[in-house]
Amino acid sequence: MLTLFRNWGRRREAFHRGMATAYLHDQERFRSLLECERMRADRSRSKFSLVTYRFAATEEGQTRLRKLAEHLQPRIRATDHAGFVDDNTIGVILWDTGEIGAWKFADSVTKSETPRADSCRVFVYPTHQAPDPNDPEGKEVAAVEVLDSVTREAGRQRPVDPLEVLFVQDLPAWKRAIDVVGAGVGLLMLSPLLAAVAAAIKLTSRGPILFSQLRDGLGGKPFTIYKFRTMCVDAEARKAALRAQSEQDGPAFKMKHDPRITPIGRFLRKSCLDELPQLWNVLIGDMTLVGPRPLVIAESRQIDGWKRRRLEVTPGLTCIWQVHGKSKVPFTEWMRMDIRYMKARTLVRDMKLVFETLVSVVLHRASH
Repeated sequence: MLTLFRNWGRRREAFHRGMATAYLHDQERFRSLLECERMRADRSRSKFSLVTYRFAATEEGQTRLRKLAEHLQPRIRATDHAGFVDDNTIGVILWDTGEIGAWKFADSVTKSETPRADSCRVFVYPTHQAPDPNDPEGKEVAAVEVLDSVTREAGRQRPVDPLEVLFVQDLPAWKRAIDVVGAGVGLLMLSPLLAAVAAAIKLTSRGPILFSQLRDGLGGKPFTIYKFRTMCVDAEARKAALRAQSEQDGPAFKMKHDPRITPIGRFLRKSCLDELPQLWNVLIGDMTLVGPRPLVIAESRQIDGWKRRRLEVTPGLTCIWQVHGKSKVPFTEWMRMDIRYMKARTLVRDMKLVFETLVSVVLHRASH
């Protein structure tokens, strides 16, 4: 009898949740609407926000979710969309609304007499921004000052998340398996060559053997990339003076006869041996063997609109641009190449790009 009573209680709760949330789009439809809104923002160069309310996966949490859904319905505009981000999270797409307006909306919905969500987040699109001179590597968390519409507390720092994180694509299992085996075997077999290159760098120029640099990775999360040093120690300081001589349009810097490159560094670049330490990045999961090349953070932050979709997949050692582009193609076409690869990641295609990269290295076409 007790079991029958509990089952009846669960069915009644499910019925009431269904009635209260009937106007909400399901996960698949809501994600489709989010993608459409992103494309519209790219075309019109407008801005929109996504506010999410997450609840615990418990009976009490689901009850609060249903009550918030009832409270939310009359508060959204006809141009906005509300739906499920996942089973326990309600999202509201706010058209033509920035982060300040989004946080004001979030606060007005979760006022004291309304069931509180376990967490509330604001995502904005587009999220690109010029590099902060005081934070060129993008280490600080983005936040905005908001006049709270409920408590009237002025100047509160409220976090804002980039929308890219919701579209991040995890590496397929087959791709990660190939990365681990390929990078592990490669580092082991090439260890004598790696030692020889390290010795050559140390003996021919002043400075460290390895060059490390922060770059934008999966979802725009910074990671440290490793390369054999091919330039003089003050190369970064001299980069600004050479900017006008870049042979690549757009924010990326590419220069064939770069005066900062050391004699041994020129050979390492020509043979692509300077990239070998990135096998470690592949092994630990920061990179993959085949994927869009990660850009320096200061350059990546200058990319806007649809071009930033390249951040939705794990960056790689090589991709279409490395074997069919380089500085010969415009920057926009480079971005199109990356996105074209993202839409069709297959084992056969990866193997083909790896083979074409090896051919390019042998024919000295892979690097300056």
